[in-house]
Order: sequence, then C-alpha cells, then structure tokens
Amino acid sequence: MAFNGRADSISLAGDFQPGTTQIPATQVEISVAGRDLLDKDVFSKSDPMCVLFMQEFGRDNYFEYGRTETIKDTLNPDFVKKFNVTYNFEQLQKLRFELYDVDSPKSTLTAHDFLGRAEISLGELIGAGATVEKPLINVEHKGKLILSAEELSSCKEEVILTFIGQHLDKKDFFGKSDPFLVFKRCNEDNSFTVVHKTEYIPNTLNPKWKPFRISVRQLCNGDYDRTIKVLCYDWNSNGSHENIGDFTTSLRELLRGPSEYNQYDCINEKKKKSKKSYKNSGVISLVNIQRDTPVSFLDYIHSGTEICFTVAIDFTASNGDPRQSNSLHYVTQHYPNQYAQALLAVGSIIEVYDTDKMFPCLGFGARIPPDGQVSHEFALNGQSTNPFVFGLHGIMEAYHYALSRVQLYGPTNFAPIINHTANIARQAVDGSRYNVLLIITDGVISDMNQTKEAIVLASGLPLSVIIVGVGGADFSDMDVLDGDDVRISSRGRYAERDIVQFVPFKKYQQHSQAGNWMMAQAKLAQEVLAEVPDQLIGWMKKNGIQPNPPPQHNQPSYPQPIPGQQNCYQPQQGPSGAGSAPPPQYEP
Repeated sequence: MAFNGRADSISLAGDFQPGTTQIPATQVEISVAGRDLLDKDVFSKSDPMCVLFMQEFGRDNYFEYGRTETIKDTLNPDFVKKFNVTYNFEQLQKLRFELYDVDSPKSTLTAHDFLGRAEISLGELIGAGATVEKPLINVEHKGKLILSAEELSSCKEEVILTFIGQHLDKKDFFGKSDPFLVFKRCNEDNSFTVVHKTEYIPNTLNPKWKPFRISVRQLCNGDYDRTIKVLCYDWNSNGSHENIGDFTTSLRELLRGPSEYNQYDCINEKKKKSKKSYKNSGVISLVNIQRDTPVSFLDYIHSGTEICFTVAIDFTASNGDPRQSNSLHYVTQHYPNQYAQALLAVGSIIEVYDTDKMFPCLGFGARIPPDGQVSHEFALNGQSTNPFVFGLHGIMEAYHYALSRVQLYGPTNFAPIINHTANIARQAVDGSRYNVLLIITDGVISDMNQTKEAIVLASGLPLSVIIVGVGGADFSDMDVLDGDDVRISSRGRYAERDIVQFVPFKKYQQHSQAGNWMMAQAKLAQEVLAEVPDQLIGWMKKNGIQPNPPPQHNQPSYPQPIPGQQNCYQPQQGPSGAGSAPPPQYEP
C-alpha cells in the first residue's frame, strides 16, 4: 500500500528544538465522502477508496500523500480514515482527490478501476467554512466528492504552568543558588527533547518562577500520559550549570492541579547514591495550571472573516518603456514579468478567502487619460468610481489594460494608496473583514515622511501592507517601513503594531532567470504572506474581537454569471471604446 506515515512525520517536524527556526503551521483534518459513484463491478457495487495527491511546492507535479480505507460494495462511501495535512497560509497548496474501485490486493493504482477525480486548493477548502461538494471528473460525468476540513484541537490547546521551589540545595560558594528549570519531553525511542526553559532566579533557595505558556503538542505531543522530565539547575555565567536534581511527571498528573500529588522531591541521583541519609535536594511544587485553547487564524476565517485584497502597481517611468524588452513592464508570451509574477503569486492565494472575489486594482505614478494628468491613485480598469475587478484573471486583465492606456511617469508616492485602503478598512472594524494591500514597486519612495505618517495612522485598522520590490534598485530604505525590529514612528507617534512586510523580488530571481518562474512565485508568496495570519490575530485580540460560531452553509456560494455573458468579469471600455486585451497565456 501507499506510504501512510507522511502526516505523522510532518507533525513531528514541528516539535520544539532550541536554537532552530520553525515555520508556523497548523494541522488540518480533511474528511472525505463520495456520492453517486460509478458502478464498476458486474455482480456487486464498487469498492471505493480515495487517494489524496498534493502538488509539490513550486512545481507542477503531484505526489501521493495518503489513502483512505476501502469500503466494500457502496456507491455512497463515508470514509473513516481522515487526511491530516499541514496547512500553511502563505502557500498555494493544491490537492487532488482520486477515487478508485479496488479490485485486487495490489497497491498499484493502475490495477484498480478509476472512478473520477476532483481538485481544490487547501485554502479554498478551509475558506469555504463548511462542506464543499465537487463534481468528479470522469468520462461519464457521474458522481461527486464531499469534502470538509477541520483544524485539529491538539494543535491549539495550551497550558499555563507556574512552579515554585523550596529548600533547594545551596550550590554557590559566596551565595545560595540561581535555580532554573528545564522541561524535557520523552520521545518514542525513550530519548528526551528539551521543550522549555524557565528564567533563572538569582541567589535563592526558594524560587518562584514566572508562569509560562506552552502548547500541549509541544509539551507532550498531545499524549497526556507521556513522560515529562523536569531538571533543576544552578545557573552559572560560564554555561557550566550545576545539576540540583530532577523529577518526572506527565500532563495528566499536572492537570490534577496544586496538591500533594504535584509536590515533587527534586532528586540528585549522584548524591542519592553517595549518601544513605539523603532525602532530596529540595521540593518543586506546581502552584497553578490553566488550560487554554487560543483562537487561530482559521477560527476567524471559519467564523466568516473575509480577506479583502487591494492591488497597487507602480507605473513610474523608472520601470522602462513597456514596449522594450528591458522594461520591468514588458509583456511576452513566454513568461510573466516580475509584476505579473507577484500578482499571480499573492493573488492566487488571497482570492480564495474572499467570497465575492471582487478586488480593487489601483495604479500610481502615471499620466492618465484623457488629459495626461499625473495620478498617484487611479483605477486600472479606467473606472474611477468602480475600480473592482473579478478574480485573479480580472486583476491580470486590468493590469495589461492599464499598460496600454497610461504613460509611465513619476514620482513614486505610496501615501495616497495607503490612505485610500485605510479608508476602506475604516468601513468595517467589527472583524468581518481584514484588508491586505499589495504594493508592487521598482523604486525608492519619494514621499517617505508622508508614507510613514499614513502607516502609523493605519496601524490601528484591520490592514496589512505587503510591498514587493521588483528590479535591481536599492531598497534599503524600505526596511524602515518593515517594523520587525524597530516600530515605525511619525512626528513622535509610534505605530500601534507592525503592519508592513517588504520583500525584494530579486531574492527569487535565480528561479525566474532559470526558467522556473512558478518556483519564484511560490517562494515569493510564502514570504510575503507569512506575517498576515499573526497580524490579523493581533488586530483582533487588540480590539477584543472573538470568532463567532461558524456560519451555516448548505453549500459554498460562488459569484453567479450575469445572464447572457460568459463570465462575471467584463473588460472595461477604454477611451477609444475598445475592450482590454486578454492577459497572455504563459508557457510553463
């Protein structure tokens, strides 16, 4: 049979290891059912099995992720086995489900009858907030797949622990001890991994350590009976910390709360062996424990929060003449330019979290018709009162349409666009919408002081600003706006929170130049979107907004086609009355 340990290995990859980096991720459980499947058996019904394939990150090909059990003689299976996958907001994770009628014990899929397939992105499945029905693709056009996704509770539960020590051994010659605790989780091979260290308390034999929060998954991998080893050390500045003693417990024991059951003799094995009268090296006691299930990004998405996406594109002359091949706005059928790559990368992920998929698309730094007035805030579709377009395809059409009707000029001003989006964000501060502004630019900001002011004023709103720098310009000044290290300020006022993420596209240019522009897009999206979930949660918590119960849907709602038209997006009419040209179909 297919490799079925992948999900477990992925979950273990998130274990805490000091001195390393961990990408924030969430485990999601996908449930699968089928209805009205093809009947491939002559004397009975089909024996269906579902196989999940996932697209490799940054590539076109898929790999097999796992299989359900086989259910005998049914055309309407409800599979018991679930698919546990790692959900990353910043990645476009495409899923393909294939159903087979199992005819033999062979694991090769070609040995079984194909019943159909369905494809969906993990983001779309989660964004639906309810059961999703997908028609199966097969020759007979028969059957459908029913999918649902739920975040695993084991990924969310946390505990807050408080410990004290009493009568610990004196280890320092000129003082007492500087005790701290180290928590280790027992692994399946009986080895131990450090999961937490407390601060040290100077010069005391009766320390009280600060409360600390830790996830259940990190503490014991969700196993309440797994052994937890707690070691007490005397801190030394040279790093040669001295062992005071240790004890073992489990989360199940700790959850009994402060009592005689959670007062532990701190045992130093070396002293215990050398002294017959040895009792302990002090007592470590649990004085408080709280269980908590913190809200997550998915909780807000499932409760109905929409991600509202706004695009702003730099049309300044420093990009070069769009008709010339050395221009950053040059359009070719062979591969998308850097602006198009950034739009495709971020838009393909964001659009699944917006139910109406209507996105305002703006430009700045160009002379626009009819009189060539310089504008730092114009609609790409030419309609100043309605800059919205439908879906990612609409964004690309509007971008190419704008290229044909404006004259690249300057300067590079960000403040008008940020203020525009901030005004939109002010219209809904109840948690129903969270706004993401994508600015793609090739140059250094001309209105830095005004941009700082705009960011500071917008920092209290449900808004994140993503800036992608294309081309080879020096973007060092952009780091000032990305307040990861130093909070941005303007006229003595500091931003309430960090809302800006800047990424230079040239970091991924090696993939683009090598012809793998899909890999460049995937890596770009991963970095520019990585901070959005935490920024959304941070704003919600700051404003005391909790997720509502998930809305009840019989089926996901999609924008309905306008009668008499082939799709919802209508190319806007330019000054000459001609519609925009469709975006190029890039060759992979």
